[in-house]
Amino acid sequence: MNTVTIRASKTYDIHIGSGLLPTLGEEAKGLGKARKVCIVSETNVFPIYGEAAKQSLEAAGLEVVSFVFPAGEESKCGEVFLKLLNFLAENKLTRSDLIVALGGGVVGDLAGFAAASFLRGIRFLQVPTTLLAAVDSSVGGKTAIDLPAGKNLAGAFYQPSLVLCDTDTLNTLPQDIFRDGCAEVIKYGVLYDPQLFAHLEEKGLAFDRESVITRCVELKRDVVMEDEFDTGARMKLNLGHTIGHGVEAKSHFGLSHGKSVATGMAIVCRAAVKNGLCDGETCDRILNALKEFGLPTATDYSADELYTYTLSDKKRSGGTVSLIIPRAIGDCAIVPTPVETLKSFIQAGL
Repeated sequence: MNTVTIRASKTYDIHIGSGLLPTLGEEAKGLGKARKVCIVSETNVFPIYGEAAKQSLEAAGLEVVSFVFPAGEESKCGEVFLKLLNFLAENKLTRSDLIVALGGGVVGDLAGFAAASFLRGIRFLQVPTTLLAAVDSSVGGKTAIDLPAGKNLAGAFYQPSLVLCDTDTLNTLPQDIFRDGCAEVIKYGVLYDPQLFAHLEEKGLAFDRESVITRCVELKRDVVMEDEFDTGARMKLNLGHTIGHGVEAKSHFGLSHGKSVATGMAIVCRAAVKNGLCDGETCDRILNALKEFGLPTATDYSADELYTYTLSDKKRSGGTVSLIIPRAIGDCAIVPTPVETLKSFIQAGL
């Protein structure tokens, strides 16, 4: 097992390794004072891992209730959020109790925002069961729900008390969902670590899971500790996301987050080359890596369609949108881009 510690507004550990789910109860009990735990999960994950989580928590002497919602991005909405808050109130959770987010990014975002909001804040644990959640969304305290106008527009910065990443849970992921998480892994290599990127190029889907997840979490730890509230360096983690969120929203979430981010990275890379911001070799390496992992690098949506959605991006500040531009593997820049030139930039990358 590897442990990465984050020291932000709250200090907490991320445990990464095989066979960790049975230790959930012991870990939760070790946080102190909790009497009741609410497992928040969804209809794909809970039937596989819900009982094991419940048994571990109960064996530690904790009372357990479960809130299970329909799987999918569509559930990361105000309606389900309010249902969860009401469920917590009806089951009389107190400020000393705990929420356990058992699942992927949708579960973690929704449960974390509920934890930040209920009773003005109760503790929660992240138990990511997807690669995407393990390397990215479970770490760093970003919680949110989607609004009709765009993705993640209502939320809070609220750090978990613990992240328990059992790599065995990745064994039950459909290959397509595992590839989704690979988009975020590739992103970390492009942003910060040429050695990580080279390992992915060499190994493809056979990369060493525990070491790669640990490295991605270490990289995110460094960013979060420098810029917890996303006003500077943390914005780089948005590589591929501004345009990717447009692809995702335009598809009405029919295209997954990972595939959308991969498409966004590819569009940004091609546009950066045409604008003299990135060399062709770097762009080719990124595009080839995405293709090697079975991720898309193009979309049928027009620049007009994507531009409309990018205007709702939460990284927009006044008349500019901050785009993350790869200059070389391991070297990316935050480039404030005027809204009036954004459409032509997107067009150059299609």
